[in-house]
Amino acid sequence: MSESGHSQPGMYGQGRRRRRRRGERDAGPPGQNLSGPSRDREYQPRERRDGSEDPPGPLIQKTPIILAKPPGERAKPSQNAPVSGAPVLEKPIMLMKARDDGGKLGTPPDAAAQPSGPGPSKMEREGQRPTQPVYQIQNRGMGASASSSAVDPMVGQSKLLPPEKMKHSIKLVDDQMNWCDSAMEYLRDQTDMLVVGVIGLQGSGKSTIMSLLSANSPEEDQRGYVFRAQTPEIKERGGNQSIGIDFFITQERVIFLDTQPMLSPSILDHLINNDRKLPPEYNLPHTYVEMQSLQIAAFLFTVCHVVIVVQDWFTDLNLYRFLQTAEMLKPSTPSASHDSTGSSGNDDGAEYYPHIVFLQNKAKRDDFCPKNLKNMYMVVDKLMAHSHLKYKGTLSMLDCNLFPGLEQDYLATEVNMFLLPMQENDGEDNLTKAGTGTYPLFSLLPGYRGHPAFSTMVSKLRSQILAMPRCQLSHTILTEKNWFHYAARIWDGVKKSSALSEYSRLLC
Repeated sequence: MSESGHSQPGMYGQGRRRRRRRGERDAGPPGQNLSGPSRDREYQPRERRDGSEDPPGPLIQKTPIILAKPPGERAKPSQNAPVSGAPVLEKPIMLMKARDDGGKLGTPPDAAAQPSGPGPSKMEREGQRPTQPVYQIQNRGMGASASSSAVDPMVGQSKLLPPEKMKHSIKLVDDQMNWCDSAMEYLRDQTDMLVVGVIGLQGSGKSTIMSLLSANSPEEDQRGYVFRAQTPEIKERGGNQSIGIDFFITQERVIFLDTQPMLSPSILDHLINNDRKLPPEYNLPHTYVEMQSLQIAAFLFTVCHVVIVVQDWFTDLNLYRFLQTAEMLKPSTPSASHDSTGSSGNDDGAEYYPHIVFLQNKAKRDDFCPKNLKNMYMVVDKLMAHSHLKYKGTLSMLDCNLFPGLEQDYLATEVNMFLLPMQENDGEDNLTKAGTGTYPLFSLLPGYRGHPAFSTMVSKLRSQILAMPRCQLSHTILTEKNWFHYAARIWDGVKKSSALSEYSRLLC
C-alpha cells in the first residue's frame, strides 16, 4: 500500500492471486517483474497447463516437469508390484503342480507374473480354488511320469473316503480246504488291526457270538447276521451251518474269523453217507475230520491275536486235550528272513502265542454265583497250567462291574473267562414274573435273573475283546495286506506239515 493509502495497481489483483497459487511450482527467474502490466507476455502458464509446448529459455526446467513421470514409467510399478509379493502369491499355485514339474517350478517370478497381466485378478482366482488339498494329496501317490493336467479330482477325493463296509462274510478257506483270495480287496496298507478267531464244538453258538461282536446287535433278526447261524431246520437234522473259515472285517479294522465246528459229527456223517473221496494220506473218515479241526486250530493259533473258545456247558475235557494237541502242532513263528520252514530252530522266547478267551455261552443263573464262578476259574487254571497260550491276565469279569459286591482279590487266579446267559427276547411274554401275591405291584415286576441282560453282557464282552493287547504276530510288523499273505503261507504250511502227517499216522 502506498503512502496515500491506495494500493498499487496489480499488487492484489486477479493476476497476483493466480501467481500466489502457483508460486511454489512456477517460480520464475530472478529479476523478472511479476507485478503490474509490464510483466513478460511470453510467460503463459495457462497455455502450458493446457498441454502446449514449453517456451524456450530458462522456463523449461519447471517443478511440474521434474515431479511428473512419463507414461512409460508409470506402467512399470504396476508390473513390478507382483514381483515383490511373488513368493506369497505364487505359493498356492506351486502347490497345485505335480512333483515332477521341478523345472517348471523353478522359473523366475517375472515369467510367471507377466501372463497374469497388471491386475491381481488371476491371483485371486487361483487362491480361491477349493480343491487345492485334493490335488496335493493325489500328487503324493502318483508316479514320476504324472502331470498336473492328468489329475482327476474324483480320484483324489476317493483317497479320503473310508474303507468299503462289508455287508456279509466271505470265504477265506472253502469247503475243500483251499485258500481264497476274495478278501484281499477289503484290506489296506496299515498296521493298526486286530485279528479275532473262534473255535468250538458244534451248536455252541460260535457264528452268533462273532456276529454280535462284529456288526450286529441282539435286537436284529438272526437271518441278517454277517455270519449265518444255524436255522431251525438244520438244528432238527443235526447239521452244521459253517464250513471252512469265514472272513469279515469291520471299519474299525478288526478282522473276525469264524470256523467250522471242531470234531463235528455232522461233517463226519456227510463224509460217510456221501462216499466222499478222502485224501490218500487219510484212511479213515474220523481221522480226516480230526486232522481238519487240528489244522484250523493250529492256523488260528498262529495268525490271530485273540482266539475265543466257545462252550455251551462246563466242561468237556476232550476239548482241552484238543487245544493242547493243536498247540503242540502249531507252526513255529517264521524268522525275519523267512528261512525257517520247520518247527525247530527257534527258542520258546521267539515263539508267538495268542490270547485265549474261554466263553461260557448259554450260562444258567447258578453259573453266575460267585462261588461257582470261582470254582470254574480254578478248574480252567489247573487244566491249562502247562500251556504256553496266554489264558489269563487280559480279561476280567470283575472289571466290568458285573459283581459289584465282590472285591478285586476274590478271584486269586482270574483266567480269561466270560459268561453269557441265554439270549432272550425283551418281550413281556419271556420275562419271568415275580409271581402272584397279595400286592398287585409285585406281579408286574420281572423275576430275579441273577445277571444283567444279554445285550449288556454282549456289550461288556465286546469292550473287553477289543481292548486286548495287539501283540506282534511275527518278527516283522505286518500290515493288513501283509497279514493276508502271511496267513496264506501259514495255511499252506499247515496243510503240508510233517508233524500233522506223523500225528495222523499215529491215529491210524
